[in-house]
Amino acid sequence: MDRSGNVLFGDWKEHGIEHQNKIYDPSDIDILAPSNPTKIICVGRNYLKHAEEMNNELPERPLLFIKTPNCLASHEDYIELLKDIKRMDYEGELAVIIGQRCKHVKVDEALDVVEGYSCFIDVTNRDDQRWEKNWFRGKAFDNSAPVGPVVVSPRYIPDDARIQTRLNGKVKQDSSIDHMHFSVAELIEEITRYITLERGDIIATGTPEGVGPLNDGDTVEVEIEGIGTLRNYFIKPSR
Repeated sequence: MDRSGNVLFGDWKEHGIEHQNKIYDPSDIDILAPSNPTKIICVGRNYLKHAEEMNNELPERPLLFIKTPNCLASHEDYIELLKDIKRMDYEGELAVIIGQRCKHVKVDEALDVVEGYSCFIDVTNRDDQRWEKNWFRGKAFDNSAPVGPVVVSPRYIPDDARIQTRLNGKVKQDSSIDHMHFSVAELIEEITRYITLERGDIIATGTPEGVGPLNDGDTVEVEIEGIGTLRNYFIKPSR
């Protein structure tokens, strides 16, 4: 789904992107973030091995935090690292794009409110995350939520779709979305107990093990089976 609400399916690379009855070659256009969310709800410690690598246990309920719309970034965007921050990390994730306004959704109906899936990078400022309990500085800074390149209908995504993150071409994260501790449906049920989700809102479902630091000049790619590859470039602060 692009910003106009068009759903872009998994064969977009081969057949191009259709918009208003025209077909575009992806290499000839800028691909914007695929939705305009009012909020981005993120999930922490949703893969056992990631919890272990961070010296944490799996939570009994989904651990939720929020990224605000200023965090949104697009496929192929250049993202500035924060000035005077010693440690910033990449975290590759599956993103869920909500298709309709919803509240108090039951788990057996939760997938009915899903428009599609996309790739997501949770860019994290570890310096501030370590001391700030609500993680606002650690998670909700500008351009800390790249998402894309497209949104794919759930029917194209295997239940055990592979999720892989590469740093400068080297595989750093390699897992499967069926390793999530809480499923997409369980996350939607829990979130909508408290929060009304709007069409275009994003749920970032947590990251597998293998997160690591970002440096000037790094390229991060998150590839999810059935969706494609989200690619972003990280550069030093301009000021």
